Amino acid sequence: MATAKKKHKGMQSIKKILADFDLDRKKYITREFQDYGYRLALELDDLEHKSLYIKLAKEVPRKLLEETKVFVKEAYDVKNKARLFMWKLATLRREKSQNAKS
Repeated sequence: MATAKKKHKGMQSIKKILADFDLDRKKYITREFQDYGYRLALELDDLEHKSLYIKLAKEVPRKLLEETKVFVKEAYDVKNKARLFMWKLATLRREKSQNAKS
């Protein structure tokens, strides 16, 4: 008699969610910001610099990162998503600091 997999209903543990990701098993993700930074590096096709995105996820407000990510996703015919992301993030941070001074 074959047993069917039970579908999870409700909340799952973070351990289960992170286990579903295809990660480099030599490195461990234990915090939410690490997961966000890694997924951001995947979306920008820049896994070489995943530690940079993890650091940004830890130190930069999530609203700015999300706004920048949406800008890059909506851009047409982008050759280097990572470069566009960093440029837009710097622009938004500069605008925010100028507005704070005013």
